[in-house]
Amino acid sequence: MLILLLLLCVLGYVLVRKRRTRSGWLMFGLAFVLMLASGCGPLPAWLLVHLQAPYATRPTVTWAPRNAIVILGVGTSRVIGTNQVGPTVFAGNRLVEGYTLYRQCKQSGNDCKVIVSGGDPFRNGVPEATAYGELLLGMGVDRSDLQLETRSFNTWQNAQFVQPMLKAYAPQRVVLVSSAVHLRRAQMYFEHFGVDALPVRGDYADARISWFPNGWNVSLTEFALHEYLGILTFHVYNVMGWNAPPSRYGAP
Repeated sequence: MLILLLLLCVLGYVLVRKRRTRSGWLMFGLAFVLMLASGCGPLPAWLLVHLQAPYATRPTVTWAPRNAIVILGVGTSRVIGTNQVGPTVFAGNRLVEGYTLYRQCKQSGNDCKVIVSGGDPFRNGVPEATAYGELLLGMGVDRSDLQLETRSFNTWQNAQFVQPMLKAYAPQRVVLVSSAVHLRRAQMYFEHFGVDALPVRGDYADARISWFPNGWNVSLTEFALHEYLGILTFHVYNVMGWNAPPSRYGAP
């Protein structure tokens, strides 16, 4: 969103310099309207409702004899002045939701694995899966039930690299845990690789309607646009034949 606003302002400046004043001021006006719509809340509220609505209600999970709970990473943070690397502030609810589902599964008497997916895209020296896994072990997940996928740098690779792990374990129920804003794209990618997962949200974001722009709303606009761009890219790549072929994790 910020890049779009900057481009509109630069375009407006160039047009004014070229004496196309009306067009230039139109670009400035459009940038101003988008800034208000984003920062004051109407734009992110509209974008988010179409992404999150299907995941607003948490589903009741019917556990099978063999189950896999897949938790998707959302980055790590380095603690200044130490060598510690931990989950970002946005990862907490995903971990809590994943652990809650794990306990429910174990209490049902069925077999359950937790698969944490995430490499080190922020170059902090520790994969997301490793950092998250340590916390899950501390919360009470049995080490024998925890599997880490540490290579993926994005959601597409989350699905691509988790798929063979699921194939090896052969669960009868797969639960996919991520943020509500992210689940639509994540579910689409996992389905492309043949993973029929039940999506469960770890968190749900809402815009704050206000008279003055605020950074939270701008950030939500950025998050939502990133998801829509990822969905659009997926469809374009399918049309162009650039995506990896669809597959089933149960296939030989």
